[in-house]
Amino acid sequence: MERMRIAVVSDIHGNLAALEAVVADFTRRGVDAAVNLGDSLSGPLLPRETAQYLMAQDWTQLAGNHERQILDASAARGFSDEYAHSQLTASELEWIASLRPRADYADDVLLCHGTPESDLVYLLETVESARVRVATAQEIEARLGPVDATLVVCGHSHVPRSVRSARGQLIVNPGSVGLPGYFASAPHAHVIENASPDARYAIVESHAGSWTSSLIAVPYDFRSMAELAHRRGRAEWRRALLTGYVSH
Repeated sequence: MERMRIAVVSDIHGNLAALEAVVADFTRRGVDAAVNLGDSLSGPLLPRETAQYLMAQDWTQLAGNHERQILDASAARGFSDEYAHSQLTASELEWIASLRPRADYADDVLLCHGTPESDLVYLLETVESARVRVATAQEIEARLGPVDATLVVCGHSHVPRSVRSARGQLIVNPGSVGLPGYFASAPHAHVIENASPDARYAIVESHAGSWTSSLIAVPYDFRSMAELAHRRGRAEWRRALLTGYVSH
């Protein structure tokens, strides 16, 4: 592959203001393409408007676990998925139904939401009963399985991280565009906190057969999104959007 610069976004969660700031930033920096790794709409913010914005792009886009949950009426939807579903029309629902959780991109690049085999498992982090820690090299290898792509990009954990696998593959999580902190109950109760309200994304670049990555934090008008979460009755979202922390 000749030199290529790709903007990688993930976990937008209906935060259109953060997404627009990220797009403006990578447009200014200059990229050849953009990809979206999913969990684009779920949350109390602007799911329909965000969907319409994304539908107008020519990006490669994936479904995350929340796209699947929004569509699955039999699942026990949380408040965020229920709200997103209530705001989407048939057009947006049809669009997210067309998305898949992984894709081969170019000759040596794999895109996935979580791991190559699951949209619910973190690739680069491991959840234990009392903490979230960096995954071991052995855990990462097991989650990658037989994937031999030179570059693997993943989302889901909202944690920006760039890791080199034991086989020399570059694995990049761009972090979350729209939600810098959250509480999750599975597989054990845990908290993700990025300690900053900034919108996150990555640029990956190929040259002479190898890939490099840049993890980027972008300031934006997070207070307007926090106020919107407050009006929707979601105090925990307001706190995370304002501070990057979930706990007080």
